[in-house]
This record gives sequence, structure tokens and C-alpha cells, in this order.
Amino acid sequence: MTPPEPPRYRVHPSPIGDILIVTTLEGIVTLHPFDGPLHSELERIALRLRALPVPEDAGDDDAPDPAAEAAAAQLDEYFDGSRREFDLPLDWRLVRGFTRAALEAVRDIPYGETAGYGEVAINAGSPRAARAVGTSCATTPFSIVVPVHRVVRADGSLGEYGGRPEVKQYLIDLERASGV
Repeated sequence: MTPPEPPRYRVHPSPIGDILIVTTLEGIVTLHPFDGPLHSELERIALRLRALPVPEDAGDDDAPDPAAEAAAAQLDEYFDGSRREFDLPLDWRLVRGFTRAALEAVRDIPYGETAGYGEVAINAGSPRAARAVGTSCATTPFSIVVPVHRVVRADGSLGEYGGRPEVKQYLIDLERASGV
């Protein structure tokens, strides 16, 4: 019996710092900016996946991972203002229950616009779950490609973004400056 293919990773530079892209055979299992040591991020992800991600080029064929290649290219297009939507295969295995419904609702927020946590809760089918939407956004494995940065507080203030509200502001400003 052949052992399962381990998740693969790539670190991609961006204007907001390095972005960790981890893929499985099903698609991107996590994609997020990070600023700590890479080994700590990989250990955290390994605990959740029950498998240690290996570098993208550590496979038998040393070929680039197609999902990681597509993610890197689409991220570059997003940051240069030429991409407004991501078209990437996502592996939702780290997302359960209402969190997935909330993140699916977040995907419907148009480029350059924002929505409140309560609005997202309504669109996810649970009108009283605004706090749960906040938790879903805070724990998403898919930053940027699932645009949780577009979710704001009811008063219009930004709120947090993984402890980096300046990154959230950067992403919102980037979208607004791209001619929306």
C-alpha cells in the first residue's frame, strides 16, 4: 500500500509579507500571511493536518505544485490590481460546520466593498451569529483568497486581522484604489 502524499508548501513573497501556501491533492488547504518562524507555522499546521508539510520541490518529480503555482500567480495579480476574484481549488478539511457557511458567505462580498459581521451572519443563514462570524474570520485557513479582510464591525471600523489590522487596512485600500 502506498503511503498518502504529504501536504506540500511554498512560501510566496507579497507586499504584506511572506504568504504560506500549503496544498494537498484536493487543493489549497491553507494560505495565509505569517511573520513568525516558518518551522513554527509548519508545526502548527502539521498538528491540524496530522502530517508535516514538505517543501514543494521535495516530491519524487520535483515538479511545481499546480495549485501552489496558480495561487502564487493569482496572488501576484491581486496585488498588482489586475485580479478581483480568486479561482483556486480549496481543500476545506480544516473548516467545519458554521465556519464554512460563514466563509462561503464572505466569498460573496464584492471586491472593494465591505460587510459587517451581522450581514455575513444573515447571508450564512444564522442571523444571530455575528460573533461566530468573527471567530470564523479569525480562524480561517484561507486569508486573502477568502476575503475575510472585507468583514468589518457594525460601526464600520476595521477590527482585527490576525492581530495585524494594518494588513487589513492595506488590503482594503488596495482594492479601493484599483478603480472599483
